[in-house]
Amino acid sequence: MKFYKYHGTGNDFIMIDSYHEKIGLSKNKIQELCSRRFGIGSDGLMLLKKHPEYDFEMDYYNPDGSGATFCGNGARCIVAFAQKLGIITNKTEFLASDGVHKAFINNDIVKLEMKNIDSFLQKEDYTFMDTGSPHVVLFCENLDNFDVQKVGSEIRYKSDFEPIGTNVNFVEQKNNFIQVRTYEKGVENETFSCGTGVVASALSFAIINNNTNNFVNVKTKGGELNVYFNKNKHKFSNVWLEGAAAFVFEGSVK
Repeated sequence: MKFYKYHGTGNDFIMIDSYHEKIGLSKNKIQELCSRRFGIGSDGLMLLKKHPEYDFEMDYYNPDGSGATFCGNGARCIVAFAQKLGIITNKTEFLASDGVHKAFINNDIVKLEMKNIDSFLQKEDYTFMDTGSPHVVLFCENLDNFDVQKVGSEIRYKSDFEPIGTNVNFVEQKNNFIQVRTYEKGVENETFSCGTGVVASALSFAIINNNTNNFVNVKTKGGELNVYFNKNKHKFSNVWLEGAAAFVFEGSVK
């Protein structure tokens, strides 16, 4: 079976072409392929499938083999993959787990339309919202030395977020950008970047600071992303995530 490896700001994914030849993978096989010790290694795996109404369908899985909610960086990568396969040119409309998305690609920069945010939960010490995946956002200081693994895993399993749990983002405000580190459920570890988490963090920053600029620059361990949006009181529309999506290598596996 042929595979392709991509990353979006350090968030890395295995891509499988299920468009030209239908491919199905078991949960155990997905775990094996995503394993960094015994397989290819990745933060997730995607099947690019044919769809009768849209350019393609994105079928995304976590490294533990579970079917995942939407993945922003993964979606940007699968757009680049679809272009590499010749399925699209410089724009697309495709189906994912949370609905239809539009995207534009220029060289390796992919600008992806996210879902509108009509509601969120604002608590004293955190914000919770669903940007295609559930996210808690907490603001803190000295983020470089923060124990994301320990605190993130504790919050991820809190009873408040049962039954599916939540991703957890830790954010530090800088002069003209925010820095974000994310603990991802399904990966059960900190990742170098998380697209839906970056969007949740940027929108939470806009809520807390009453940001009317409609733009937030975000830096993650794996690179830089931009989030664009229209804010109308407690709702967000026209939300876009922009950043690089890079092809790494391709190969074959039994």
